[in-house]
Amino acid sequence: MSNFISNVKKQFKFKHIATWVIVAAVAVVLVIMSESGLLNRSTIGLLSRIAYSIILAVSLNLVVGFLGELSLGHAGFMCLGAYIGTFVASLLRESIDNKLLVLILAMLVGGLVAAFFGFIIGLPALRLKGDYLAIVTLAFGEIVRNIFKNLEIFGGAMGYNSKTYNQKDLFVIAFVVVIIVLILTQNLIRSKHGRAITAIRDNEIAAKAMGINVTFYKLFVFVVAAFFAGIAGVIYGHFTTPVLYTTFSYNYSIEILVMVVLGGMGSINGSIIAATLITVINFVLQSKLSGGLAAIRLLVYALILIFVVIFNNAPALKPIKERFSIHNLKEKRIAKKKGTIVDDAAEWNRIETKVKMDSILTPDLPHNENVTPDKEDKSPKEVK
Repeated sequence: MSNFISNVKKQFKFKHIATWVIVAAVAVVLVIMSESGLLNRSTIGLLSRIAYSIILAVSLNLVVGFLGELSLGHAGFMCLGAYIGTFVASLLRESIDNKLLVLILAMLVGGLVAAFFGFIIGLPALRLKGDYLAIVTLAFGEIVRNIFKNLEIFGGAMGYNSKTYNQKDLFVIAFVVVIIVLILTQNLIRSKHGRAITAIRDNEIAAKAMGINVTFYKLFVFVVAAFFAGIAGVIYGHFTTPVLYTTFSYNYSIEILVMVVLGGMGSINGSIIAATLITVINFVLQSKLSGGLAAIRLLVYALILIFVVIFNNAPALKPIKERFSIHNLKEKRIAKKKGTIVDDAAEWNRIETKVKMDSILTPDLPHNENVTPDKEDKSPKEVK
Protein backbone atom coordinates (compact mmCIF):
# COMPACT_ATOMS: atom_id res chain seq x y z
CA MET A 1 0.00 0.00 0.00
CA SER A 2 2.83 2.37 0.85
CA ASN A 3 4.50 1.62 -2.51
CA PHE A 4 1.25 2.42 -4.31
CA ILE A 5 0.92 5.74 -2.48
CA SER A 6 4.54 6.64 -3.24
CA ASN A 7 4.06 5.85 -6.94
CA VAL A 8 0.94 8.00 -7.03
CA LYS A 9 2.85 10.87 -5.43
CA LYS A 10 5.63 10.55 -7.98
CA GLN A 11 3.22 10.56 -10.94
CA PHE A 12 1.01 13.30 -9.55
CA LYS A 13 1.83 16.79 -10.75
CA PHE A 14 -0.22 19.85 -9.87
CA LYS A 15 0.31 21.34 -13.33
CA HIS A 16 -1.81 18.51 -14.75
CA ILE A 17 -4.87 19.66 -12.80
CA ALA A 18 -4.02 23.33 -12.37
CA THR A 19 -6.18 24.52 -15.27
CA TRP A 20 -9.49 23.08 -14.23
CA VAL A 21 -8.77 23.70 -10.53
CA ILE A 22 -8.34 27.41 -11.29
CA VAL A 23 -11.50 27.42 -13.42
CA ALA A 24 -13.39 25.69 -10.60
CA ALA A 25 -12.11 28.23 -8.05
CA VAL A 26 -13.16 31.12 -10.31
CA ALA A 27 -16.59 29.52 -10.77
CA VAL A 28 -17.04 29.20 -6.98
CA VAL A 29 -16.14 32.87 -6.51
CA LEU A 30 -18.60 33.88 -9.23
CA VAL A 31 -21.36 31.81 -7.64
CA ILE A 32 -20.76 33.48 -4.29
CA MET A 33 -20.82 36.91 -5.94
CA SER A 34 -24.02 36.03 -7.81
CA GLU A 35 -25.79 34.83 -4.67
CA SER A 36 -24.64 37.99 -2.85
CA GLY A 37 -26.18 40.20 -5.53
CA LEU A 38 -22.85 41.62 -6.70
CA LEU A 39 -23.41 40.56 -10.32
CA ASN A 40 -26.08 42.16 -12.45
CA ARG A 41 -28.16 40.35 -15.08
CA SER A 42 -26.00 41.33 -18.04
CA THR A 43 -22.82 40.14 -16.33
CA ILE A 44 -24.41 36.79 -15.50
CA GLY A 45 -25.43 36.44 -19.14
CA LEU A 46 -21.88 37.28 -20.19
CA LEU A 47 -20.57 34.47 -17.97
CA SER A 48 -22.79 31.95 -19.78
CA ARG A 49 -21.47 33.19 -23.13
CA ILE A 50 -17.89 32.87 -21.88
CA ALA A 51 -18.57 29.30 -20.75
CA TYR A 52 -19.89 27.96 -24.05
CA SER A 53 -17.24 29.96 -25.95
CA ILE A 54 -14.53 28.17 -23.94
CA ILE A 55 -16.10 24.81 -24.83
CA LEU A 56 -16.13 25.74 -28.52
CA ALA A 57 -12.54 27.01 -28.51
CA VAL A 58 -11.14 23.99 -26.63
CA SER A 59 -13.00 21.52 -28.86
CA LEU A 60 -11.86 23.24 -32.07
CA ASN A 61 -8.32 23.31 -30.71
CA LEU A 62 -8.42 19.52 -30.66
CA VAL A 63 -8.89 19.52 -34.43
CA VAL A 64 -6.80 22.52 -35.44
CA GLY A 65 -4.13 22.64 -32.76
CA PHE A 66 -3.52 19.01 -31.77
CA LEU A 67 -4.58 17.15 -34.92
CA GLY A 68 -3.37 19.81 -37.35
CA GLU A 69 -6.47 19.88 -39.60
CA LEU A 70 -8.28 23.10 -40.57
CA SER A 71 -12.02 23.00 -39.92
CA LEU A 72 -14.39 25.89 -40.62
CA GLY A 73 -17.67 24.11 -39.87
CA HIS A 74 -17.63 24.18 -36.08
CA ALA A 75 -20.62 26.52 -35.97
CA GLY A 76 -22.57 23.89 -37.93
CA PHE A 77 -22.15 21.34 -35.12
CA MET A 78 -23.16 23.99 -32.61
CA CYS A 79 -26.23 24.70 -34.75
CA LEU A 80 -27.22 21.03 -34.64
CA GLY A 81 -26.89 20.96 -30.86
CA ALA A 82 -28.82 24.19 -30.40
CA TYR A 83 -31.83 23.21 -32.52
CA ILE A 84 -32.01 19.51 -31.67
CA GLY A 85 -31.20 20.02 -27.98
CA THR A 86 -33.83 22.70 -27.40
CA PHE A 87 -36.42 20.72 -29.40
CA VAL A 88 -35.78 17.58 -27.33
CA ALA A 89 -35.91 19.65 -24.12
CA SER A 90 -39.35 20.99 -25.07
CA LEU A 91 -40.59 17.41 -25.56
CA LEU A 92 -39.07 16.17 -22.30
CA ARG A 93 -40.64 18.95 -20.25
CA GLU A 94 -44.06 17.41 -20.90
CA SER A 95 -43.15 14.28 -18.93
CA ILE A 96 -40.23 15.33 -16.67
CA ASP A 97 -40.59 18.09 -14.08
CA ASN A 98 -36.91 18.25 -13.13
CA LYS A 99 -35.41 21.11 -15.19
CA LEU A 100 -31.82 20.10 -14.49
CA LEU A 101 -32.43 16.54 -15.66
CA VAL A 102 -34.11 17.84 -18.81
CA LEU A 103 -31.11 20.08 -19.56
CA ILE A 104 -28.62 17.24 -18.99
CA LEU A 105 -30.57 14.90 -21.28
CA ALA A 106 -30.86 17.64 -23.90
CA MET A 107 -27.09 18.20 -23.80
CA LEU A 108 -26.44 14.49 -24.24
CA VAL A 109 -28.86 14.23 -27.17
CA GLY A 110 -27.57 17.41 -28.82
CA GLY A 111 -23.97 16.32 -28.39
CA LEU A 112 -24.63 12.82 -29.75
CA VAL A 113 -26.48 14.16 -32.80
CA ALA A 114 -23.61 16.55 -33.53
CA ALA A 115 -21.12 13.69 -33.04
CA PHE A 116 -23.10 11.49 -35.44
CA PHE A 117 -23.00 14.13 -38.16
CA GLY A 118 -19.35 14.71 -37.34
CA PHE A 119 -18.77 11.02 -38.11
CA ILE A 120 -20.82 11.17 -41.33
CA ILE A 121 -19.00 14.29 -42.59
CA GLY A 122 -15.58 13.40 -41.21
CA LEU A 123 -15.39 9.94 -42.76
CA PRO A 124 -15.03 11.22 -46.36
CA ALA A 125 -13.86 14.77 -45.59
CA LEU A 126 -10.82 13.86 -43.50
CA ARG A 127 -9.29 12.20 -46.54
CA LEU A 128 -8.80 15.74 -47.75
CA LYS A 129 -6.15 18.13 -46.46
CA GLY A 130 -5.56 21.84 -46.05
CA ASP A 131 -7.81 24.20 -47.97
CA TYR A 132 -9.96 21.40 -49.40
CA LEU A 133 -10.95 20.18 -45.94
CA ALA A 134 -11.67 23.76 -44.88
CA ILE A 135 -13.97 24.26 -47.90
CA VAL A 136 -15.88 21.02 -47.23
CA THR A 137 -16.43 21.80 -43.53
CA LEU A 138 -17.43 25.37 -44.40
CA ALA A 139 -19.98 24.05 -46.87
CA PHE A 140 -21.31 21.65 -44.22
CA GLY A 141 -21.92 24.50 -41.80
CA GLU A 142 -23.79 26.53 -44.42
CA ILE A 143 -25.90 23.53 -45.48
CA VAL A 144 -26.91 22.73 -41.90
CA ARG A 145 -28.09 26.22 -41.01
CA ASN A 146 -29.99 26.59 -44.29
CA ILE A 147 -31.77 23.29 -43.69
CA PHE A 148 -32.98 24.49 -40.30
CA LYS A 149 -33.96 27.78 -41.91
CA ASN A 150 -36.45 25.97 -44.15
CA LEU A 151 -37.88 23.50 -41.63
CA GLU A 152 -41.18 24.75 -40.24
CA ILE A 153 -40.99 22.39 -37.26
CA PHE A 154 -38.02 24.43 -36.05
CA GLY A 155 -39.67 27.79 -36.70
CA GLY A 156 -38.31 28.36 -40.19
CA ALA A 157 -36.65 31.71 -40.86
CA MET A 158 -38.22 33.19 -37.69
CA GLY A 159 -36.20 30.84 -35.47
CA TYR A 160 -37.15 28.26 -32.88
CA ASN A 161 -38.78 29.72 -29.78
CA SER A 162 -37.08 27.79 -27.01
CA LYS A 163 -37.67 28.14 -23.29
CA THR A 164 -34.67 29.76 -21.63
CA TYR A 165 -33.14 28.45 -18.44
CA ASN A 166 -32.74 30.48 -15.27
CA GLN A 167 -29.61 32.56 -15.97
CA LYS A 168 -28.24 32.33 -12.43
CA ASP A 169 -28.37 28.54 -12.60
CA LEU A 170 -27.37 28.23 -16.25
CA PHE A 171 -23.95 29.83 -15.93
CA VAL A 172 -23.15 27.52 -12.98
CA ILE A 173 -24.13 24.46 -15.01
CA ALA A 174 -22.18 25.80 -17.98
CA PHE A 175 -18.99 26.17 -15.93
CA VAL A 176 -19.44 22.65 -14.55
CA VAL A 177 -19.57 21.44 -18.15
CA VAL A 178 -16.45 23.50 -18.91
CA ILE A 179 -14.57 21.75 -16.09
CA ILE A 180 -15.70 18.32 -17.33
CA VAL A 181 -14.61 19.17 -20.89
CA LEU A 182 -11.20 20.37 -19.63
CA ILE A 183 -10.67 17.20 -17.58
CA LEU A 184 -11.57 14.94 -20.51
CA THR A 185 -9.52 16.94 -23.01
CA GLN A 186 -6.37 17.21 -20.90
CA ASN A 187 -6.45 13.52 -19.97
CA LEU A 188 -6.90 12.65 -23.64
CA ILE A 189 -3.93 14.77 -24.71
CA ARG A 190 -1.64 13.32 -22.00
CA SER A 191 -2.58 9.73 -22.82
CA LYS A 192 -1.02 7.47 -25.45
CA HIS A 193 -3.90 8.40 -27.76
CA GLY A 194 -3.00 12.08 -27.38
CA ARG A 195 0.61 11.31 -28.28
CA ALA A 196 -0.62 9.48 -31.36
CA ILE A 197 -2.76 12.49 -32.33
CA THR A 198 0.13 14.93 -32.01
CA ALA A 199 2.37 12.51 -33.92
CA ILE A 200 -0.09 12.67 -36.83
CA ARG A 201 0.08 16.45 -36.68
CA ASP A 202 3.87 16.52 -36.70
CA ASN A 203 4.43 13.96 -39.45
CA GLU A 204 1.61 11.86 -40.82
CA ILE A 205 3.88 9.60 -42.89
CA ALA A 206 6.09 8.84 -39.89
CA ALA A 207 3.00 8.16 -37.78
CA LYS A 208 1.77 5.62 -40.34
CA ALA A 209 5.20 4.01 -40.40
CA MET A 210 5.05 3.61 -36.61
CA GLY A 211 1.76 1.72 -36.90
CA ILE A 212 -0.64 4.50 -35.84
CA ASN A 213 -4.13 4.19 -37.31
CA VAL A 214 -4.28 7.68 -38.82
CA THR A 215 -7.84 7.41 -40.16
CA PHE A 216 -9.21 6.23 -36.80
CA TYR A 217 -7.57 9.01 -34.79
CA LYS A 218 -8.56 11.72 -37.25
CA LEU A 219 -12.16 10.60 -37.15
CA PHE A 220 -12.06 10.15 -33.38
CA VAL A 221 -10.87 13.72 -32.77
CA PHE A 222 -13.39 15.11 -35.25
CA VAL A 223 -16.27 13.27 -33.53
CA VAL A 224 -15.19 14.32 -30.03
CA ALA A 225 -14.88 17.96 -31.09
CA ALA A 226 -18.33 17.83 -32.73
CA PHE A 227 -19.80 16.31 -29.53
CA PHE A 228 -18.45 19.15 -27.39
CA ALA A 229 -19.65 21.73 -29.93
CA GLY A 230 -23.14 20.20 -29.82
CA ILE A 231 -23.18 20.51 -26.01
CA ALA A 232 -22.14 24.17 -26.33
CA GLY A 233 -25.03 24.64 -28.77
CA VAL A 234 -27.54 23.23 -26.25
CA ILE A 235 -26.25 25.67 -23.62
CA TYR A 236 -26.63 28.49 -26.14
CA GLY A 237 -30.17 27.34 -26.98
CA HIS A 238 -31.17 27.58 -23.30
CA PHE A 239 -29.39 30.91 -22.95
CA THR A 240 -31.27 32.91 -25.59
CA THR A 241 -34.46 32.69 -27.58
CA PRO A 242 -35.32 32.37 -30.39
CA VAL A 243 -32.58 30.16 -31.83
CA LEU A 244 -31.83 31.81 -35.18
CA TYR A 245 -29.97 30.24 -38.07
CA THR A 246 -28.16 33.53 -38.75
CA THR A 247 -26.12 33.09 -35.57
CA PHE A 248 -24.30 30.04 -36.95
CA SER A 249 -22.86 31.58 -40.10
CA TYR A 250 -19.30 31.06 -41.32
CA ASN A 251 -18.37 34.30 -39.55
CA TYR A 252 -19.00 32.58 -36.23
CA SER A 253 -16.83 29.63 -37.27
CA ILE A 254 -14.06 32.09 -38.09
CA GLU A 255 -14.59 33.79 -34.73
CA ILE A 256 -14.04 30.46 -32.97
CA LEU A 257 -10.94 29.91 -35.11
CA VAL A 258 -9.65 33.33 -34.05
CA MET A 259 -9.99 32.23 -30.41
CA VAL A 260 -7.83 29.19 -31.14
CA VAL A 261 -5.20 31.14 -33.09
CA LEU A 262 -5.10 33.94 -30.55
CA GLY A 263 -4.61 31.52 -27.66
CA GLY A 264 -2.05 29.44 -29.51
CA MET A 265 -2.30 26.21 -31.47
CA GLY A 266 -2.33 23.27 -29.09
CA SER A 267 -2.68 25.37 -25.94
CA ILE A 268 -5.69 24.62 -23.75
CA ASN A 269 -4.92 27.48 -21.36
CA GLY A 270 -4.52 29.83 -24.31
CA SER A 271 -7.91 28.81 -25.69
CA ILE A 272 -9.56 29.57 -22.35
CA ILE A 273 -7.97 33.02 -22.13
CA ALA A 274 -8.60 33.87 -25.78
CA ALA A 275 -12.24 32.73 -25.66
CA THR A 276 -12.82 34.88 -22.58
CA LEU A 277 -11.08 37.87 -24.15
CA ILE A 278 -12.89 37.64 -27.50
CA THR A 279 -16.28 37.16 -25.82
CA VAL A 280 -15.76 40.18 -23.55
CA ILE A 281 -14.60 42.32 -26.50
CA ASN A 282 -17.63 41.21 -28.51
CA PHE A 283 -19.97 42.00 -25.60
CA VAL A 284 -18.47 45.45 -25.06
CA LEU A 285 -18.52 46.36 -28.75
CA GLN A 286 -22.10 45.18 -29.17
CA SER A 287 -23.22 47.26 -26.21
CA LYS A 288 -21.28 50.37 -27.26
CA LEU A 289 -21.64 50.23 -31.04
CA SER A 290 -24.84 50.10 -33.05
CA GLY A 291 -25.92 50.50 -36.64
CA GLY A 292 -23.13 50.91 -39.17
CA LEU A 293 -20.49 51.10 -36.45
CA ALA A 294 -21.14 47.44 -35.58
CA ALA A 295 -18.86 46.49 -38.48
CA ILE A 296 -15.90 47.73 -36.41
CA ARG A 297 -16.24 44.54 -34.37
CA LEU A 298 -15.19 42.46 -37.38
CA LEU A 299 -12.34 44.88 -38.01
CA VAL A 300 -11.11 44.33 -34.44
CA TYR A 301 -11.12 40.56 -34.99
CA ALA A 302 -9.11 40.97 -38.20
CA LEU A 303 -6.54 43.24 -36.54
CA ILE A 304 -6.16 40.84 -33.59
CA LEU A 305 -5.60 37.90 -35.93
CA ILE A 306 -3.04 39.81 -38.03
CA PHE A 307 -1.15 40.93 -34.92
CA VAL A 308 -1.02 37.40 -33.49
CA VAL A 309 0.21 35.91 -36.78
CA ILE A 310 2.95 38.54 -37.08
CA PHE A 311 3.97 38.14 -33.44
CA ASN A 312 4.22 34.36 -33.70
CA ASN A 313 6.11 34.26 -37.00
CA ALA A 314 8.32 37.36 -37.07
CA PRO A 315 11.98 36.29 -36.50
CA ALA A 316 12.84 39.68 -34.99
CA LEU A 317 10.30 39.15 -32.20
CA LYS A 318 11.50 35.68 -31.29
CA PRO A 319 14.04 36.88 -28.65
CA ILE A 320 11.33 38.95 -26.97
CA LYS A 321 8.97 35.95 -26.79
CA GLU A 322 11.69 33.76 -25.32
CA ARG A 323 12.78 36.33 -22.76
CA PHE A 324 9.28 37.03 -21.45
CA SER A 325 7.73 33.57 -21.90
CA ILE A 326 6.04 32.16 -18.80
CA HIS A 327 8.17 29.02 -18.91
CA ASN A 328 11.47 30.92 -18.94
CA LEU A 329 10.35 33.34 -16.24
CA LYS A 330 9.29 30.41 -14.07
CA GLU A 331 12.68 28.71 -14.52
CA LYS A 332 14.51 31.91 -13.61
CA ARG A 333 12.41 32.33 -10.50
CA ILE A 334 13.10 28.75 -9.37
CA ALA A 335 16.81 29.15 -10.11
CA LYS A 336 16.91 32.40 -8.15
CA LYS A 337 15.48 30.67 -5.09
CA LYS A 338 18.06 27.90 -5.38
CA GLY A 339 20.88 30.41 -5.83
CA THR A 340 21.86 29.20 -9.30
CA ILE A 341 22.32 31.32 -12.41
CA VAL A 342 20.31 30.67 -15.54
CA ASP A 343 21.48 32.33 -18.73
CA ASP A 344 19.03 33.50 -21.34
CA ALA A 345 18.59 31.11 -24.24
CA ALA A 346 20.58 32.23 -27.26
CA GLU A 347 21.11 30.75 -30.68
CA TRP A 348 24.38 30.94 -32.58
CA ASN A 349 22.82 32.99 -35.39
CA ARG A 350 21.94 35.75 -32.90
CA ILE A 351 25.44 36.06 -31.40
CA GLU A 352 27.70 38.61 -33.05
CA THR A 353 31.11 37.14 -33.88
CA LYS A 354 34.04 38.26 -35.99
CA VAL A 355 34.35 34.86 -37.62
CA LYS A 356 31.55 33.60 -39.85
CA MET A 357 30.05 30.45 -38.40
CA ASP A 358 29.97 28.79 -41.81
CA SER A 359 33.68 29.36 -42.44
CA ILE A 360 36.34 26.72 -41.89
CA LEU A 361 38.00 27.16 -38.52
CA THR A 362 41.63 26.16 -38.12
CA PRO A 363 44.11 26.38 -35.23
CA ASP A 364 46.95 27.41 -37.56
CA LEU A 365 48.31 30.94 -37.46
CA PRO A 366 47.42 33.29 -40.34
CA HIS A 367 49.74 32.90 -43.32
CA ASN A 368 52.21 35.77 -43.77
CA GLU A 369 52.46 36.72 -47.42
CA ASN A 370 55.86 38.45 -46.90
CA VAL A 371 57.56 35.23 -45.85
CA THR A 372 58.63 32.94 -48.67
CA PRO A 373 58.35 29.19 -48.24
CA ASP A 374 62.12 28.68 -48.19
CA LYS A 375 62.55 31.16 -45.36
CA GLU A 376 59.92 29.61 -43.18
CA ASP A 377 61.01 27.93 -40.00
CA LYS A 378 61.11 24.24 -40.85
CA SER A 379 62.80 23.13 -37.62
CA PRO A 380 61.01 20.33 -35.89
CA LYS A 381 58.75 21.40 -33.05
CA GLU A 382 59.61 20.37 -29.58
CA VAL A 383 57.41 17.59 -28.41
CA LYS A 384 56.58 17.66 -24.76
